[in-house]
Amino acid sequence: MQKFILLAVAIVAGYAYLGNPYTLIPDRLQYSTLSERQNDTDATLADAFSNRKRNLQVSGEGVVTKLLPDDNDGSRHQKFIIALRSGQTLLIAHNIDLALRISSLKKGDAIQFSGQYEWNEKGGVVHWTHHDPNGSHVAGWLKHNGQIYQ
Repeated sequence: MQKFILLAVAIVAGYAYLGNPYTLIPDRLQYSTLSERQNDTDATLADAFSNRKRNLQVSGEGVVTKLLPDDNDGSRHQKFIIALRSGQTLLIAHNIDLALRISSLKKGDAIQFSGQYEWNEKGGVVHWTHHDPNGSHVAGWLKHNGQIYQ
């Protein structure tokens, strides 16, 4: 019985050390975790699109595929389309009356976002990518080239 317990402990210890791919490569843990988070975000947004969800707080990252003219009706918004790793597209509507415009943004740029998702037939819209001066809404943001816009 002692040999069985010793063998079981040795197997568990061996798996804990050798079976964990992050033991020998610590940097891989951080990269994998970020990649897994992005996959989770893409899955959440795919579900939101499939189920026509609204008022969903999301964050993620994508690549700018198209810059659109600013929307100057009512509150002004900088608008652009991004593609997620999954291929889903999102319209980003960033209020430039409440937050700085991203003047250096161009097609092909990576961008991270946090805001409120609203369903539409083209993939969805993310807005509230800025602070709320009234403090009644979750503050969103955009991150481009290391700078946060909110």
